[in-house]
Amino acid sequence: MAKLLLIPLDDTVIFPTMDINLPVDATGEDRVLLVPRHDGQYAKVGTIAKVTDTIRLPGGGRGVSLESEARGIIAGAAEADAAGRLRAEVTEHPDTKPVDGRTRELEREYRAVVEEILSERGADERVSAFLRSVVDPGPLADTAGYSPDLTFEQKVRLLETVDVTERLALAVELQRERLTELQVRNRIRNDVESGAQKQQREYFLRQQMESIRRELGEDEGSVTDEYRTKIADAGMPDAVKEQAERELDRLERTGEQSGEASMIRTYLDWLVSVPWSERSDEVLDPVRAREVLDADHAGLEDVKDRITEYIAVRKLRQERQVEVDKRAGAILTLIGPPGTGKTSIGESIARATGREFVRMSLGGVRDEAEIRGHRRTYIGALPGRLVRALRDAGTMNPVIMLDEVDKVGADWRGDPSAALLEVLDPAQNHAFRDHYLDIEIDLSQVLFIATANVAETIPGPLLDRMEVIRFDGYTVAEKTAIARDYLWPRQRERNGLREDEVVVDDETLTLIVAEYTREAGVRQLERELGTLLRKTATKIASDSDVAPVAVDLDAVRDALGRQKVFQEAAARTAVPGVATGLAVTGVGGDVLFVEANAMKGKGGLTLTGQLGDVMKESARIALTYVRAHAADLGIDDDAFDKREFHVHVPAGAIPKDGPSAGVTMTTALASLLSGRPVRHTVGMTGEVTLQGRVLPIGGLKQKVLAAHAAGLSDVILPERNRGDLDDVPEDVREAMTFHPVMTIDEVLDIALEPARTEALSA
Repeated sequence: MAKLLLIPLDDTVIFPTMDINLPVDATGEDRVLLVPRHDGQYAKVGTIAKVTDTIRLPGGGRGVSLESEARGIIAGAAEADAAGRLRAEVTEHPDTKPVDGRTRELEREYRAVVEEILSERGADERVSAFLRSVVDPGPLADTAGYSPDLTFEQKVRLLETVDVTERLALAVELQRERLTELQVRNRIRNDVESGAQKQQREYFLRQQMESIRRELGEDEGSVTDEYRTKIADAGMPDAVKEQAERELDRLERTGEQSGEASMIRTYLDWLVSVPWSERSDEVLDPVRAREVLDADHAGLEDVKDRITEYIAVRKLRQERQVEVDKRAGAILTLIGPPGTGKTSIGESIARATGREFVRMSLGGVRDEAEIRGHRRTYIGALPGRLVRALRDAGTMNPVIMLDEVDKVGADWRGDPSAALLEVLDPAQNHAFRDHYLDIEIDLSQVLFIATANVAETIPGPLLDRMEVIRFDGYTVAEKTAIARDYLWPRQRERNGLREDEVVVDDETLTLIVAEYTREAGVRQLERELGTLLRKTATKIASDSDVAPVAVDLDAVRDALGRQKVFQEAAARTAVPGVATGLAVTGVGGDVLFVEANAMKGKGGLTLTGQLGDVMKESARIALTYVRAHAADLGIDDDAFDKREFHVHVPAGAIPKDGPSAGVTMTTALASLLSGRPVRHTVGMTGEVTLQGRVLPIGGLKQKVLAAHAAGLSDVILPERNRGDLDDVPEDVREAMTFHPVMTIDEVLDIALEPARTEALSA
């Protein structure tokens, strides 16, 4: 151990075998210790150098020439001598360790790596010759310190590694990093589109791109900072915020040029677009809500009552600070024919409650991902329609109209109706999980309103989660009021007419309703009014002196043509074998004329009119009943011999099915075989059993409205449907007579004309 003069070298590392000139005063010193220093911190190991000469430096200064000999390990703290110079106790550590097999292997590997580096750089052959001249492993490892590519910290690590084998291993590691960087740099220069995915290459590329971006003023940090700000301002729940921050960290690690970057950015864009903290200020005033609903729609009392109740309950909960279970949501489903105002009432509900309104049409949707979203592993993946609806609404508590929910399909891509179970189930939708976002979204504050034309095509589990409100259509008086107060003013405005330029009275509107439309809703009625007003607008535009125009019968016939709807029950039922039945279709209630006839043949029953399985069974039951009770009906025993019977339901292009035509088919066959025509004022509905019992049916209100519109005055219905008459509007009940029955005998007594004609015989 020797006490040597300590010469600090700022950010410089000198290795043994290196010669150097320094502008220091080393008078009287044979050897000194050269110690690397950075920010006032000294390395633990220095280089012992021999003072070989005193030299004059450019500029007149003096210095010394030094020859490095070996490593020196500093023992203890340095002390100042009498001249104020630092001295330290130093233990010399020469490279004297015996060379083993691993050292020789590392030595060969080091030479090979450095040779590749020199080859990549196209270095002078003299450098290779110098490397080959170094035979000892210690000095060979120290040659790595000559590299200008090594950082100061890496050179200090190499100097402080006194064990020759470990130092050689470190030198190999450092030179391999240099080789990788050189190979990547050359590969980029020669082939920009190289697809290698080595970790070191990606790291180097990112470093280069960051440098280029900084030169161009396109700092990647600004992108991540922007997302970080958006995430902080979005008001996300804690779990969602953690997910967003994880994805943002991934974006920072992968870099903007990574293939994943665009996918991550798209995901973050969707995540921050959801209005997590936005809520509409609800207007919880039942009186005002009812006024809005009454102003926007005529009739529909059941719907208006239910919405008013919903608002009243929420008001009481809020005022009395009642803890509300998230599973207590309302899923209203409006089922009824087209044109009855199901969709438009959603906008009125949103306006009455002060919420945003979003409409989602589900007709024809067959892909489950439309509801739940695509998983992010798919190219072009997007969130489901629910997430997009929330984004469009800008709040977490909008009114979302799920239109045409009865027309949702299913195929190999999944069953969207099954996905809707989670959306429409109040017990689950507070934690709805979209496949794309893969986080829980609270839909319990959303007011869902579903619409459908018929309930039969809605899957049972889905229908079970809905609160059904029926839209059964309008009476003639209601249609007239709607036309006067809503449709006429709207069409007049759309056709550029002022209120004082065209006038119409209720009698004319009723004429249009009765003779040009027969529908449950008012869509066709509005089209007819639009046609009428366009004709009027043409007259006024051609000759302004004709205003004001009073719409009368002649104007209606001129614009709309001849009468389109006729009261044909009397003409159709004038002969035996025709009965008037009442049915419910996808467009509302309708009147069906069931025709029966017989001909010579070998026996049997022919059914036409695109009848479904249920109606076919009803026809066979009807024939069996009539045949079994022929004597009671005054039918000859031989009326069935060698006869074929044909039952037809007109409008054969339209499929028909349902359990309510049995009574009508039985009456038609009984009328045919007994020769007694059916009363032309009677319409009937009900299913019949083999024993002649009349079973209850559904859709009574729609059927009665259709009978009223068709000019019928009597309706035969099952006894068990008597209570459903309360749903029929009062003005219709007063204008018609209802006959609740329990057996087919009662039906025939009411429906058939009393005067008997000669029964059909062979």
